[in-house]
Amino acid sequence: MRKILIVGGGIAGLSTAWALARRGVQVELFEQGTLPNPRASSFDEHRITRHAYGAREGYAHLMPEAFRVWDQMWRDLGTVHYEPCGATYLIRSAADLAEGGWYPGTTRSLDEMGIAWRDVPLDEAARRYPMIEMSGLLRVVETTGAGVLFPARIMTDLVAKLPEMGVVLHTGAKVSSVDPEHGRLECDGKTYAGDHIVVAAGAWAERLVPDLRCVAVPSRQVLAYLAPPPDLADIWATSPSLLDTDIEGGAYALPPVRGTRLKMGDHRFSRSGDPEGDRIASAQEMEALYACLRPVFRDLERYTVLEQKACFYTVTETEAFHVAPIGASGLIVSACSGHGFKLGSLMGELVARALCGEMAMEKLHDLAGGRVLHPHWPHQSI
Repeated sequence: MRKILIVGGGIAGLSTAWALARRGVQVELFEQGTLPNPRASSFDEHRITRHAYGAREGYAHLMPEAFRVWDQMWRDLGTVHYEPCGATYLIRSAADLAEGGWYPGTTRSLDEMGIAWRDVPLDEAARRYPMIEMSGLLRVVETTGAGVLFPARIMTDLVAKLPEMGVVLHTGAKVSSVDPEHGRLECDGKTYAGDHIVVAAGAWAERLVPDLRCVAVPSRQVLAYLAPPPDLADIWATSPSLLDTDIEGGAYALPPVRGTRLKMGDHRFSRSGDPEGDRIASAQEMEALYACLRPVFRDLERYTVLEQKACFYTVTETEAFHVAPIGASGLIVSACSGHGFKLGSLMGELVARALCGEMAMEKLHDLAGGRVLHPHWPHQSI
């Protein structure tokens, strides 16, 4: 029986272990913290998932398969950690409406995938979304095929399920080095060997794979959990996710659904910071975030701050996943940005397909990089 070693217990590592174990592969997973690890890049209350991807149409066309993988995971876990709530996009830049911008790419790919969407008249948007700042708004777009995933719940259930599938989990196991040529790693003074080694260590991956430092970098991000004012509580509770399309700093809000809190953040990447550092957002960091939020959401001073948090993502220059061979027996799986969670389970499935000979490694690299505009999936591929 083949044996695969996985470094990292975030969504990429756990999903890869799950997909391999479903194929009867022997798997050992090493996580430097607890499982699940609350310091992991992918650990959170809820994250958005959607088919709308702007000009990144290759990623849009991955989403139907991503939803199928999540559905298979729900069947295996015996519960659904997804809530469909839709997503509404706020366009304030003329560049987002021009060819090559967010609007043409999104509407084209949604039409091709059969995902419903509509332009919302601005007067209707003002009535329906009184929490939105209407000044400067050019267009509002509502889409179906979107909702939120619940990462902490997903990862907790995966950690409980994987041992039942035969996966060996090592917690508090800080890997000191990897040998991708020979599929070996060193952990706590002991050598472990397998047929292949997958490094999915998130913001810590570059410490084990130095070549990654010029490709994907850790990025310290901040976000806020808020309680809306009483007169807006019911509106937020039934709201879709709200996203400003400005990729240089667009704000977002995820509604408080199924026991989560209202979450707000922005799409600017610091591309700096040490993932070993604290997770407490500084006053300066938060003021920069609120400066980005205020032009998008009205009357933020009326909201109660519940928590101000720092976390770490791994970010590539083009926000593309980096999944590539390292050495003769290694593979690096690095997410692209803070919205990588939605594709985390699919990346694990694709890695399993490649390692088990179901698809070429070159195809895996191109799919993960969003370079395949209309991928062909085998019938009932999951």
